[in-house]
Amino acid sequence: MPLSPTREVFITCAVTGSGATQDRSPYVPRSPAQIAASAIDAARAGAAIVHCHVRDPESGAPSRDPRLYREVTDRIRESEVDVVLNLTTGMGGDIVFGGVESPLPVAKGTDMAGASERVAHIAECRPEICTLDCGTMNFAEADYVMTNTPGMLRAMGRAITELGVVPEIEAFDTGHLWLAKALVEEGVLASPALVQLCMGVPWGAPNDLNTLMAMVNAVPPDWTWSAFSLGRDQMPYVAAAVLAGGHVRVGLEDNLMLARGRLATNAQLVERAVGIVEGMGCTIMGPQAVREKLGLTKRAPA
Repeated sequence: MPLSPTREVFITCAVTGSGATQDRSPYVPRSPAQIAASAIDAARAGAAIVHCHVRDPESGAPSRDPRLYREVTDRIRESEVDVVLNLTTGMGGDIVFGGVESPLPVAKGTDMAGASERVAHIAECRPEICTLDCGTMNFAEADYVMTNTPGMLRAMGRAITELGVVPEIEAFDTGHLWLAKALVEEGVLASPALVQLCMGVPWGAPNDLNTLMAMVNAVPPDWTWSAFSLGRDQMPYVAAAVLAGGHVRVGLEDNLMLARGRLATNAQLVERAVGIVEGMGCTIMGPQAVREKLGLTKRAPA
């Protein structure tokens, strides 16, 4: 198959995530002020999109408090730096079972919320993009399951679409793309859709190029897609995604290191990705070009 690299590439920076990384690097932002500042720095470095979770400002634990999301989005919007806002809706679908012999009752760490609650901060903040994790999946933790039922996804997808926000379909495996295409066929999601291919997340799509290409080949040709991988494979996947015809994601949600023994900031990871993309003879898209490409609406909070 001949190479069809993307000539104009946008970079998403996943700023902080919801993993237990807050004590592994001082650069993982916790408070709304820190998250917004790190997102703004990433935008200055070349990220057209910033993908934001929020955390408890004291403990750094993941949160889905709408007030924290509102503060993050207000701080970013009030800055002089233009960037496309992408907020997660992944929180609220976490089940931790009690163990292999006594799975019920569920254990500490379980956080299940209804569809309306999971998108409440989207209705409040009105970002241009929000994520939609398009499937249920086991993670590396022994008894934890990320839970997104088809019924839940239909309800959340309809709500997001009605708000005029573009969903970014998070596909952790091939079946997630199958479901995403069904949601488009049903009219729950609009077409052409936006997809993030999430590679190497245990136990989703394995982190190899054959699986990446299987995922890429399952994306309808008129959809826009981006891809990322974890840890030391983050930067190789910048090149792989561009070569395969997609866009890229980097950031501290997925990787804490710039090199062995050297912790990174979000801006440094974006700068490294910019260097790879430009070194391949491609250009970096700015936020307004991304809005035009994806049909996004920049708006102030409702």
